[in-house]
Amino acid sequence: MKVLFVLTSHDKLGDTGEKTGFWIEEFAAPYYNLVDKGVDITVATPKGGKAPIDPNSESEDAQTEDTKRYYKDAETQKVIENTLKLDTIKAEEFDAVFYPGGHGPLWDLAEDKTSIALIESFNRQKKPIGLVCHAPAALKNVKNENGEPLVKGKKVTGFTNTEEEAVQLTDVVPFLVEDMLKENGGIYSKSGDWEVYVLEDGNLITGQNPASSEKASEKLYEMLK
Repeated sequence: MKVLFVLTSHDKLGDTGEKTGFWIEEFAAPYYNLVDKGVDITVATPKGGKAPIDPNSESEDAQTEDTKRYYKDAETQKVIENTLKLDTIKAEEFDAVFYPGGHGPLWDLAEDKTSIALIESFNRQKKPIGLVCHAPAALKNVKNENGEPLVKGKKVTGFTNTEEEAVQLTDVVPFLVEDMLKENGGIYSKSGDWEVYVLEDGNLITGQNPASSEKASEKLYEMLK
């Protein structure tokens, strides 16, 4: 099985002067969950090269067994330092795609034409598409085969407005994931803040927050089996 992971290239947190990127736990948990089952994973970003890790996800209280494993894993760190450029990727060469979150995707993947076309291509081929936390932002401009928003009429979740309030970035981000999914016609639902919550509808899998990343990858794997 071959799965593509798509990470953000964006590292600026709006106009705050602070850094952002992808959330390391949302990469590490799904990555190791799938690699340990023998899945072959390729990692790509819009710009290629080093994918920026959100510094907040490297704080002591954000660490898990999977992130600790990542920091001891020179080989996987090298993968993050040398991601492929997204426009070199073909959906035909993969069985599924998975988008870890972090705030970065709100700025680049939401508007990235290559990423949009890639998700549309995976969808046409009825292949699993997984996105967790802020990564459903990448669906903002994605259309289905009828030219309507991909999420229209689909059960979806993603980082909640109350979770965004809790991290005090409501006024910093370009849009709120929950609002965007609803505006695009998604049947949005959520669990309590920071609780594990994953939905699947057809070939689309969405997870609410960092805690949901491993379960989202498990559902992806189940679809592939």
